[in-house]
Amino acid sequence: MGFLNWWRSSPAPAPEPAPEPQGQNNYLLIVLDSCRFDSLLAAKPKHLLKLGPLEKRWSYASWTAPAHYNLLMGLLPHTSPTHVFASEHYKQEYLRYNERLGTRQPIEFKHLLPHLYLPTLLKHQLGYTTHALVSMPVLNPSTLLNRDFDSYRLMPRHNDMAAMVEQLRFDPDRPSFYLLNVGETHYPYALPDEDPSAWPHISGVNGVLKRLDEGKEEGIPFFSAAQLEELRQRQIESVRYLDGVFEQLFDLVPKNTYITVTADHGELFGEGGYFGHGPIHHEKVLEVPFIEGKIR
Repeated sequence: MGFLNWWRSSPAPAPEPAPEPQGQNNYLLIVLDSCRFDSLLAAKPKHLLKLGPLEKRWSYASWTAPAHYNLLMGLLPHTSPTHVFASEHYKQEYLRYNERLGTRQPIEFKHLLPHLYLPTLLKHQLGYTTHALVSMPVLNPSTLLNRDFDSYRLMPRHNDMAAMVEQLRFDPDRPSFYLLNVGETHYPYALPDEDPSAWPHISGVNGVLKRLDEGKEEGIPFFSAAQLEELRQRQIESVRYLDGVFEQLFDLVPKNTYITVTADHGELFGEGGYFGHGPIHHEKVLEVPFIEGKIR
Protein backbone atom coordinates (compact mmCIF):
# COMPACT_ATOMS: atom_id res chain seq x y z
CA MET A 1 0.00 0.00 0.00
CA GLY A 2 1.40 3.38 -0.97
CA PHE A 3 1.90 6.05 1.66
CA LEU A 4 -0.94 8.24 0.31
CA ASN A 5 -3.39 5.33 0.32
CA TRP A 6 -2.37 4.48 3.89
CA TRP A 7 -2.79 8.10 4.95
CA ARG A 8 -6.23 8.34 3.35
CA SER A 9 -7.45 5.10 4.89
CA SER A 10 -5.92 5.44 8.33
CA PRO A 11 -8.37 6.22 11.13
CA ALA A 12 -8.44 9.69 12.57
CA PRO A 13 -6.53 9.98 15.84
CA ALA A 14 -8.65 9.67 18.93
CA PRO A 15 -9.44 13.04 20.52
CA GLU A 16 -7.45 13.89 23.59
CA PRO A 17 -9.39 13.41 26.81
CA ALA A 18 -10.63 16.68 28.23
CA PRO A 19 -8.67 17.78 31.29
CA GLU A 20 -10.30 18.07 34.66
CA PRO A 21 -12.09 21.46 34.79
CA GLN A 22 -10.01 24.11 36.53
CA GLY A 23 -12.46 27.01 36.33
CA GLN A 24 -15.62 27.53 38.34
CA ASN A 25 -17.21 30.15 36.07
CA ASN A 26 -18.69 30.01 32.63
CA TYR A 27 -17.20 32.88 30.64
CA LEU A 28 -18.91 34.92 27.92
CA LEU A 29 -16.96 37.45 25.86
CA ILE A 30 -19.54 39.59 24.05
CA VAL A 31 -18.27 41.96 21.38
CA LEU A 32 -20.62 44.72 20.18
CA ASP A 33 -19.13 45.18 16.74
CA SER A 34 -18.15 48.80 15.97
CA CYS A 35 -19.88 50.18 19.08
CA ARG A 36 -18.50 53.51 20.23
CA PHE A 37 -18.12 54.24 23.91
CA ASP A 38 -20.30 57.33 23.72
CA SER A 39 -23.00 55.49 21.75
CA LEU A 40 -23.44 53.07 24.64
CA LEU A 41 -23.31 55.95 27.09
CA ALA A 42 -26.00 57.87 25.18
CA ALA A 43 -28.26 54.80 25.03
CA LYS A 44 -28.49 54.74 28.87
CA PRO A 45 -28.97 50.97 29.14
CA LYS A 46 -30.78 49.70 32.23
CA HIS A 47 -29.95 46.00 32.19
CA LEU A 48 -26.44 45.95 30.76
CA LEU A 49 -25.04 48.13 33.52
CA LYS A 50 -26.19 45.60 36.13
CA LEU A 51 -22.98 43.74 35.27
CA GLY A 52 -20.79 46.56 36.53
CA PRO A 53 -19.67 50.13 35.85
CA LEU A 54 -19.11 51.36 32.32
CA GLU A 55 -15.45 52.04 31.51
CA LYS A 56 -13.87 53.82 28.57
CA ARG A 57 -11.09 51.69 27.13
CA TRP A 58 -9.07 51.48 23.91
CA SER A 59 -8.90 48.72 21.33
CA TYR A 60 -5.60 47.33 20.05
CA ALA A 61 -6.90 47.52 16.45
CA SER A 62 -9.27 49.57 14.30
CA TRP A 63 -10.80 46.75 12.25
CA THR A 64 -12.87 43.66 13.08
CA ALA A 65 -10.52 40.80 12.16
CA PRO A 66 -7.28 41.97 13.85
CA ALA A 67 -9.22 43.26 16.85
CA HIS A 68 -10.79 39.83 17.40
CA TYR A 69 -7.41 38.16 17.08
CA ASN A 70 -6.19 40.37 19.92
CA LEU A 71 -9.28 39.61 21.97
CA LEU A 72 -8.72 35.87 21.56
CA MET A 73 -5.10 36.32 22.64
CA GLY A 74 -6.63 37.43 25.92
CA LEU A 75 -5.82 41.08 25.24
CA LEU A 76 -9.05 42.85 26.08
CA PRO A 77 -9.33 46.60 25.36
CA HIS A 78 -6.86 48.40 27.54
CA THR A 79 -6.72 51.35 29.86
CA SER A 80 -3.96 53.88 29.26
CA PRO A 81 -2.00 54.24 32.50
CA THR A 82 1.01 56.51 32.76
CA HIS A 83 4.38 55.70 34.36
CA VAL A 84 3.75 51.94 33.96
CA PHE A 85 5.85 49.49 31.99
CA ALA A 86 3.89 47.66 29.29
CA SER A 87 4.99 44.29 30.67
CA GLU A 88 3.54 45.13 34.08
CA HIS A 89 0.29 46.28 32.49
CA TYR A 90 -0.05 43.00 30.55
CA LYS A 91 0.76 41.01 33.70
CA GLN A 92 -2.03 42.66 35.64
CA GLU A 93 -4.49 42.28 32.77
CA TYR A 94 -3.85 38.55 32.44
CA LEU A 95 -4.18 38.08 36.20
CA ARG A 96 -7.76 39.37 35.85
CA TYR A 97 -8.62 36.07 34.20
CA ASN A 98 -8.42 34.43 37.61
CA GLU A 99 -11.50 36.41 38.60
CA ARG A 100 -13.24 35.93 35.26
CA LEU A 101 -12.77 32.17 35.22
CA GLY A 102 -12.81 31.47 38.94
CA THR A 103 -9.70 29.32 38.58
CA ARG A 104 -8.30 27.29 41.42
CA GLN A 105 -4.69 27.94 40.40
CA PRO A 106 -3.53 31.43 39.35
CA ILE A 107 -3.51 32.10 35.61
CA GLU A 108 -0.56 34.11 34.34
CA PHE A 109 0.80 35.11 30.95
CA LYS A 110 3.14 32.09 30.89
CA HIS A 111 0.15 29.74 30.87
CA LEU A 112 -0.81 30.99 27.39
CA LEU A 113 2.59 30.05 25.98
CA PRO A 114 3.50 29.01 23.37
CA HIS A 115 0.19 29.43 21.51
CA LEU A 116 -0.87 32.79 22.98
CA TYR A 117 -4.48 31.85 22.29
CA LEU A 118 -7.21 31.98 24.92
CA PRO A 119 -9.40 29.17 23.46
CA THR A 120 -6.37 26.85 23.49
CA LEU A 121 -5.72 27.59 27.15
CA LEU A 122 -9.37 27.19 28.06
CA LYS A 123 -9.92 23.93 26.19
CA HIS A 124 -6.65 22.06 26.64
CA GLN A 125 -5.51 23.23 30.07
CA LEU A 126 -8.59 24.40 31.95
CA GLY A 127 -11.18 21.90 30.71
CA TYR A 128 -13.65 24.35 29.13
CA THR A 129 -15.96 23.72 26.23
CA THR A 130 -15.33 26.49 23.70
CA HIS A 131 -17.86 28.02 21.31
CA ALA A 132 -18.18 31.01 18.99
CA LEU A 133 -21.23 32.62 17.37
CA VAL A 134 -20.19 35.41 15.00
CA SER A 135 -22.08 37.93 12.88
CA MET A 136 -19.42 39.34 10.56
CA PRO A 137 -18.35 37.32 7.49
CA VAL A 138 -14.70 38.36 8.00
CA LEU A 139 -14.81 36.14 11.11
CA ASN A 140 -16.26 33.11 9.30
CA PRO A 141 -15.30 29.57 10.38
CA SER A 142 -12.67 29.22 7.63
CA THR A 143 -10.51 31.97 9.13
CA LEU A 144 -7.53 31.41 11.40
CA LEU A 145 -9.63 32.49 14.37
CA ASN A 146 -11.40 29.12 14.34
CA ARG A 147 -8.84 27.22 16.37
CA ASP A 148 -9.55 25.08 19.41
CA PHE A 149 -13.27 25.81 19.34
CA ASP A 150 -15.68 22.92 19.89
CA SER A 151 -18.21 24.81 17.77
CA TYR A 152 -17.87 27.93 15.64
CA ARG A 153 -20.77 29.32 13.64
CA LEU A 154 -21.38 32.29 11.35
CA MET A 155 -24.97 33.35 12.01
CA PRO A 156 -27.44 33.45 9.10
CA ARG A 157 -28.12 37.14 9.77
CA HIS A 158 -25.58 39.76 10.79
CA ASN A 159 -27.93 41.51 13.22
CA ASP A 160 -29.65 39.00 15.50
CA MET A 161 -28.13 38.63 18.97
CA ALA A 162 -31.43 37.19 20.22
CA ALA A 163 -30.89 34.19 17.91
CA MET A 164 -27.46 33.71 19.49
CA VAL A 165 -28.94 33.71 22.98
CA GLU A 166 -31.36 30.97 21.91
CA GLN A 167 -28.42 28.76 20.89
CA LEU A 168 -26.46 29.01 24.15
CA ARG A 169 -26.01 25.69 25.91
CA PHE A 170 -24.10 25.07 29.11
CA ASP A 171 -22.55 21.73 30.07
CA PRO A 172 -23.44 20.82 33.66
CA ASP A 173 -20.14 18.93 34.07
CA ARG A 174 -17.64 21.52 32.84
CA PRO A 175 -17.57 25.29 32.33
CA SER A 176 -18.27 26.86 28.93
CA PHE A 177 -16.62 29.71 27.05
CA TYR A 178 -18.58 31.64 24.41
CA LEU A 179 -17.44 34.34 22.04
CA LEU A 180 -20.41 36.32 20.72
CA ASN A 181 -19.74 38.81 17.93
CA VAL A 182 -22.89 40.98 17.83
CA GLY A 183 -23.72 42.80 14.60
CA GLU A 184 -26.61 45.14 15.40
CA THR A 185 -24.14 47.91 16.26
CA HIS A 186 -22.25 47.49 12.96
CA TYR A 187 -23.25 49.45 9.85
CA PRO A 188 -26.12 49.70 8.82
CA TYR A 189 -27.02 49.61 12.55
CA ALA A 190 -30.17 47.61 11.80
CA LEU A 191 -32.48 45.76 14.17
CA PRO A 192 -33.52 42.20 13.27
CA ASP A 193 -37.16 43.05 12.55
CA GLU A 194 -36.29 46.03 10.35
CA ASP A 195 -37.11 45.76 6.64
CA PRO A 196 -33.77 45.72 4.74
CA SER A 197 -35.26 48.10 2.20
CA ALA A 198 -35.36 50.70 4.99
CA TRP A 199 -31.66 50.37 5.74
CA PRO A 200 -29.55 53.39 4.77
CA HIS A 201 -27.95 52.86 1.37
CA ILE A 202 -24.66 54.66 1.19
CA SER A 203 -22.80 54.85 -2.07
CA GLY A 204 -19.27 53.59 -1.67
CA VAL A 205 -20.04 51.44 1.39
CA ASN A 206 -22.63 49.17 -0.19
CA GLY A 207 -20.87 47.51 -3.11
CA VAL A 208 -17.34 48.45 -2.17
CA LEU A 209 -16.09 44.89 -2.72
CA LYS A 210 -17.61 44.83 -6.20
CA ARG A 211 -15.78 48.04 -7.08
CA LEU A 212 -12.50 46.67 -5.77
CA ASP A 213 -12.90 43.44 -7.74
CA GLU A 214 -13.62 45.34 -10.93
CA GLY A 215 -10.76 47.76 -10.39
CA LYS A 216 -12.99 50.77 -10.86
CA GLU A 217 -12.18 54.12 -9.37
CA GLU A 218 -14.87 56.69 -9.03
CA GLY A 219 -15.56 59.69 -6.90
CA ILE A 220 -17.69 58.97 -3.86
CA PRO A 221 -19.40 61.97 -2.31
CA PHE A 222 -19.05 62.26 1.46
CA PHE A 223 -22.08 62.41 3.72
CA SER A 224 -23.96 65.43 4.92
CA ALA A 225 -24.05 66.32 8.61
CA ALA A 226 -27.67 65.18 8.71
CA GLN A 227 -26.80 61.75 7.26
CA LEU A 228 -23.97 61.26 9.75
CA GLU A 229 -26.19 62.21 12.67
CA GLU A 230 -28.87 59.79 11.45
CA LEU A 231 -26.30 56.98 11.36
CA ARG A 232 -25.04 57.84 14.85
CA GLN A 233 -28.58 57.76 16.21
CA ARG A 234 -29.13 54.39 14.56
CA GLN A 235 -26.18 52.94 16.46
CA ILE A 236 -27.46 54.41 19.73
CA GLU A 237 -30.90 52.91 19.06
CA SER A 238 -29.32 49.52 18.36
CA VAL A 239 -27.73 49.60 21.83
CA ARG A 240 -31.10 50.42 23.40
CA TYR A 241 -32.59 47.41 21.63
CA LEU A 242 -29.72 45.13 22.68
CA ASP A 243 -30.22 46.13 26.31
CA GLY A 244 -33.46 44.13 26.21
CA VAL A 245 -31.63 41.14 24.73
CA PHE A 246 -29.13 41.33 27.58
CA GLU A 247 -32.01 41.09 30.03
CA GLN A 248 -33.01 37.81 28.37
CA LEU A 249 -29.40 36.63 28.45
CA PHE A 250 -29.00 37.35 32.16
CA ASP A 251 -32.14 35.33 32.89
CA LEU A 252 -30.83 32.38 30.83
CA VAL A 253 -27.23 31.89 31.92
CA PRO A 254 -26.43 29.73 34.95
CA LYS A 255 -25.15 31.13 38.19
CA ASN A 256 -21.40 31.58 38.31
CA THR A 257 -21.26 33.01 34.79
CA TYR A 258 -18.85 35.87 34.20
CA ILE A 259 -19.57 38.18 31.28
CA THR A 260 -17.34 40.74 29.57
CA VAL A 261 -19.05 43.16 27.19
CA THR A 262 -16.94 45.38 24.98
CA ALA A 263 -16.39 46.36 21.34
CA ASP A 264 -13.74 45.36 18.84
CA HIS A 265 -13.26 49.01 17.81
CA GLY A 266 -15.21 52.25 17.61
CA GLU A 267 -16.78 54.13 14.71
CA LEU A 268 -16.41 57.57 13.14
CA PHE A 269 -19.49 59.68 12.37
CA GLY A 270 -17.81 62.64 10.73
CA GLU A 271 -15.10 63.47 13.26
CA GLY A 272 -12.00 64.59 11.42
CA GLY A 273 -13.78 64.05 8.12
CA TYR A 274 -14.01 60.26 8.62
CA PHE A 275 -16.85 57.75 8.53
CA GLY A 276 -16.70 54.15 9.71
CA HIS A 277 -13.54 52.33 10.76
CA GLY A 278 -10.55 50.50 9.30
CA PRO A 279 -7.56 52.36 7.85
CA ILE A 280 -8.29 55.38 10.02
CA HIS A 281 -6.10 56.92 12.70
CA HIS A 282 -8.42 58.70 15.11
CA GLU A 283 -9.15 58.43 18.82
CA LYS A 284 -12.85 57.63 18.30
CA VAL A 285 -12.12 54.55 16.19
CA LEU A 286 -10.17 53.03 19.09
CA GLU A 287 -12.38 54.24 21.95
CA VAL A 288 -14.69 51.44 23.15
CA PRO A 289 -17.01 50.61 26.05
CA PHE A 290 -16.04 47.99 28.61
CA ILE A 291 -18.34 46.40 31.19
CA GLU A 292 -17.90 43.14 33.03
CA GLY A 293 -19.20 41.26 36.02
CA LYS A 294 -20.53 38.00 37.35
CA ILE A 295 -24.06 36.62 37.27
CA ARG A 296 -24.54 35.06 40.67
